Amino acid sequence: MEQRFLKPSILAGISGLELVAKTVVDGFVSGLHRSPDFGFSQEFAEYAAYTPGDDLRRVDWNVYARTERLFLKRFRGETNSVLTILLDASNSMQFGSHAVNKMDYARYLAASLFYLAIHGQRDAAGLITFDDEIRNYVRPSTRQGQLHRLLAGLEQAEARARTDFSKPMRYFQDFLKRRGMVLIVSDFWESPESLVRTIEPLRFRGNEVVLFHILDPEDVRPKLSGPSILVDLETEERLEVTPDFAKQEYRGKVETHLADLRDRTRAAGMGYCLLMTDRPLDEALREYLTLRGGRN
Repeated sequence: MEQRFLKPSILAGISGLELVAKTVVDGFVSGLHRSPDFGFSQEFAEYAAYTPGDDLRRVDWNVYARTERLFLKRFRGETNSVLTILLDASNSMQFGSHAVNKMDYARYLAASLFYLAIHGQRDAAGLITFDDEIRNYVRPSTRQGQLHRLLAGLEQAEARARTDFSKPMRYFQDFLKRRGMVLIVSDFWESPESLVRTIEPLRFRGNEVVLFHILDPEDVRPKLSGPSILVDLETEERLEVTPDFAKQEYRGKVETHLADLRDRTRAAGMGYCLLMTDRPLDEALREYLTLRGGRN
């Protein structure tokens, strides 16, 4: 399925980002043919007592007319799960070799997952954006207007500073009220061994953890027409390379890094999903639904 991405700067703010998320998710869901295997079944399951703040659109007014009590209709596949996305907004996420850089792609990914969680699954959803500090925290909630709060957080995220995964992990655990799904979105240029060791405590606490690894095609296979200087966007370290080095030694090191990270995360009981910024978001949405389905 073809995906056309627009940069946030030309999208008229939050409503534009929501439009992108809606377009991506609606196209993905229609491709699933509303499969019950992914939680889209509308088969009635049970009634739940209404509590203040619940969505009145889910009230069964026929039952209210008979009993004068408010009950919500719940359907098979609904579990009141909690989704929290940890979004890396460090300098390296600015890189892009085509119309969509890694930061933009990460925004689209997070916005689509939030839209799917809130509108499609009625899950609570929250956001932490970070670099070497915690830059924003939107507490997971199902309150009215939560999607707009989350999208505002994504719009405000700016790529800056260096990455430090230890701070968001400590911060998240301090505010952990209940177990849920934790999706970490980053380009993950850190040592796989230390990275997995830092993230593992979230898994030990009973959370389902998935790393969404966002890379530009030229992160993996840089196209050089002659001798070039590669610049680390976070440390500003420089490395002079030749096209032959980029095709052979550089690619070999990157492929080793990717394989090591994938193997270590899976061995630790966490999910891993590599996403290139020139590819549709379908795989990420499918990963989320598969994960969520496992919690039903």
